[in-house]
Amino acid sequence: MNITVIGASAGLGLETVKRGLERNHSITTLSRSKVEIEDKTSLKMILGDATNKADLLNSIQNADALIVTLGTGKNMKATSLFSDFAKLIVEIHGESKIDIPLIFVTGFGAGESKNYVSWLVRMFLNYLLKDVYADKTKMEEMITNSDLNWTVVRPGRLLDGELTEKYRVENTLFKGIHIGGINRADVADFLIKQAEKQTELKKYIGISQK
Repeated sequence: MNITVIGASAGLGLETVKRGLERNHSITTLSRSKVEIEDKTSLKMILGDATNKADLLNSIQNADALIVTLGTGKNMKATSLFSDFAKLIVEIHGESKIDIPLIFVTGFGAGESKNYVSWLVRMFLNYLLKDVYADKTKMEEMITNSDLNWTVVRPGRLLDGELTEKYRVENTLFKGIHIGGINRADVADFLIKQAEKQTELKKYIGISQK
């Protein structure tokens, strides 16, 4: 498959690129910074901006699936990155239908899931990441209100452990759900497998260690 990863230069995005290459896919990346990876034989890197129409169109033109792992790093300031991207991809979809899987990552605490986090996480989101998660929620709303082939992935706290392929996937919210930490490598594994076969079409996925 040809899989495009948006926001691929670090963290979860980089892990997703690695996992895609491990599973023998051709990967196209769109990021502001160079993707530092040894295996470049099946990798096409595009340096650009996910909110720039020409850059985004260039990155998805031959894609069989699109994975969005945009992030703000350690920056907790107010942002419109997520909603700007969502507005643009919906605009492009309106002009030329995008019928491939679109798997995008926000975080457990975005949208309705904010009502299912622990009190400690709620305090963290309310006081430190309030603006970031508000914009992630806007992205969710814009994309899920479209007729794109979307899947929303909301991981718990991202960890740096090795790939285990042992994780818990929840596609409904319920009292006591408890979405905790999970290795970035395992989230990446789920993202790539959803690109291969989108079993959770138009569902909100909480993902956590077992």
